[in-house]
Amino acid sequence: MDVTSFLRSYAAVRRFWNNSCKPGLSQSLTLQSLLHRAALTQFGRDHMFSSIANVAEFQNRVPLRNYEDYWIDYWQKDFPRLENQTWPGLNPFFAETSGTTTDITKYIPCSWDMLRSNRRAAVDLLVYHLARRPESRVMGGKLFMLGGTSALTELDSGIYSGDISGIAMRRVPWWVRSRCFPPTNLADLGDWDEKVPLIAEASRFEDIRLLGGTPSWLLLFIQALTDCQEDDCHLTSHYPNLELLVHGGVSFSPYRRRFETLLEGSHAELCEIYAASEGFFAVADRGDGEGLRLILDHGIFYEFVPVEELHSRNPTRHWVETIETDVDYAVVVSTCAGVWGYIIGDTVRFIDRDVPRLLVTGRISYTLSAFGEHLIAAEIDKAIVYAANSINAHVSDYSVGSIYPSASEARGGHLYIVEFSDSLVDNDRLGVFAESVDESLREMNRDYSVHRAGDFGLQMPSFQAVPPGTFAAWMKKRDKLGGQNKVPRVINEPSLFDDLQRFAQRTQ
Repeated sequence: MDVTSFLRSYAAVRRFWNNSCKPGLSQSLTLQSLLHRAALTQFGRDHMFSSIANVAEFQNRVPLRNYEDYWIDYWQKDFPRLENQTWPGLNPFFAETSGTTTDITKYIPCSWDMLRSNRRAAVDLLVYHLARRPESRVMGGKLFMLGGTSALTELDSGIYSGDISGIAMRRVPWWVRSRCFPPTNLADLGDWDEKVPLIAEASRFEDIRLLGGTPSWLLLFIQALTDCQEDDCHLTSHYPNLELLVHGGVSFSPYRRRFETLLEGSHAELCEIYAASEGFFAVADRGDGEGLRLILDHGIFYEFVPVEELHSRNPTRHWVETIETDVDYAVVVSTCAGVWGYIIGDTVRFIDRDVPRLLVTGRISYTLSAFGEHLIAAEIDKAIVYAANSINAHVSDYSVGSIYPSASEARGGHLYIVEFSDSLVDNDRLGVFAESVDESLREMNRDYSVHRAGDFGLQMPSFQAVPPGTFAAWMKKRDKLGGQNKVPRVINEPSLFDDLQRFAQRTQ
């Protein structure tokens, strides 16, 4: 049964509400609701939630914290049975994540309220799709989310941990469950190499209307589906009714041309989302590349700290009433899973204030500045895309790290390890690619340009091209293949970058 018509009725009401509710009022009400719910928790009593009347008082009472602060102060002692610590009741789930640039497993609390929040945000994704495509029949077929394993680990009686996508799949509403793909027996598989071919084959017999996942893993899946690595491979012949390709988790810029080629001949649209283990934050409500609309009324209160102030003694804490456009902010959230003033590690930039729309610009750790060059992930991504276009190539993945001065070379520099979608990028083309990246970064970033001037600053960046599949093999070696895991773009941890370099050298 196609329930798109029922969804369309809800979507009309939801869009009216979103367009009529003032962002500041919506977020103020959200914060007050969160404070009321958590007033009797240990955290709520410690910070006197019951007497907080407005945003300013909340910011004065509740300092910024990261995961380690919460783990030490509130979670570690009673883990995994967290009851009335930072959110009322017994916490039933933990989303496991190691972040992007470390291998330390983190356990992010995920309450029943957070699961409902995530579901509401996912429905908003379809609400905005129906606004763009009134003729849509997206619920007439299968919704295919390529996530991690849905198998969960029981940490204690009734308490489970696992991939956030797996937790979500285990708690899908009844009216969506029959429309979800893959089935449980395939979704539970943890071995990516085993899982992808089986899912690809099974999907050939399904009417896939929505396909979503992290771009790099989607490309690996599509390669298995089409049995082809060339540019003339399209999804049309396999999923003729595909309407929506949902992507998120990493910057889409390096992948855009590749996906546009894969979707040629189809009527599918690209749609970006901003979701993390801590919550589902924003979704594209306009065309591809026009920013993501912040979801304001589903149990998450947002703050935004200018990146350059994040580690200062008294950083400025903005919210939707005080944000400015074209400023790089670190994202801070307080949620219905019981984190408060929590620094999630992402950076964003707003392009609209009246209806808060943002671009995800990277991670706090994704700043390349070992020598004072202050490059951010968004600038590096843009330079990589510019350089790839200059040699008519597609970049599948890349990472960059710093090379420090040595006895034989007094200047430091950057090494880019780049995987192209084909293996035909010879040394001459790679040289053009390198010069294009350097030129683009000089134009975008004054600090980088100053450090590259003359012979006393940074060396010309070095580039190493690796064969297709190298990054997937490296991630597999680290047990980080597939699902919510992401290839780190900027690696500031020397041991991790050394490991990648050694692995890359073995592929030559």
